[in-house]
Amino acid sequence: MSVRVLVADDQEIVRTGLTMILDAQPGIEVIGQAGDGRRAVELARHLRPDVCLFDIRMPVLDGIQATRSLAGPDVADPLAVVVITTFDLDEYVYAALRAGAKGFLLKNAGAALLSQAVHAAAGGDALIAPSVTARLLGAFSRTGPASPPVQPIETLTEREEQILLTVARGRTNGEIAQELHISLSTVKSHIARLMAKLGARNRVEIAMWAYETNRV
Repeated sequence: MSVRVLVADDQEIVRTGLTMILDAQPGIEVIGQAGDGRRAVELARHLRPDVCLFDIRMPVLDGIQATRSLAGPDVADPLAVVVITTFDLDEYVYAALRAGAKGFLLKNAGAALLSQAVHAAAGGDALIAPSVTARLLGAFSRTGPASPPVQPIETLTEREEQILLTVARGRTNGEIAQELHISLSTVKSHIARLMAKLGARNRVEIAMWAYETNRV
């Protein structure tokens, strides 16, 4: 079964380019396009794609608001959203991840990373581009988090700390398993434990916590 994707960007040439790239990837099919955030939300609720690929800055409703509407903490049946942008990291990136985005890429990421992010999101995983991670760390070093980070329910084990760092660096479950020489099921178990200990809804919030506590 192909991963069904909805693409939303206010520039037609960008929408067309992203659609062509994604349709050329094995196992991915673009089922809809939208030129603004409101239309993207309408289409997403109607089509129920496996993954929504949203530009962060769109008219009518921006990518952050659209993401929150479809993947936010109050959404009963959230969709997977990957945010993609041409802009350097600013406050909007953090807000998009907090709104429930399962990944964040720059538009120059290339076809391979774009495909990887879509497949990761469809599988319940998440991917933050390494270049975005670097910018995110830079932003935190300058401004710090808006509020004190939450404390874990239980102290993290040494292995959980290792998993935390790999998640914060944007690694997928498969990459973590290979890097730490453990099985994929073990990675998933550790991430589930991290989510429980940190009160995180997804691996992106795990990464945010790592940044907030200066672990990377």
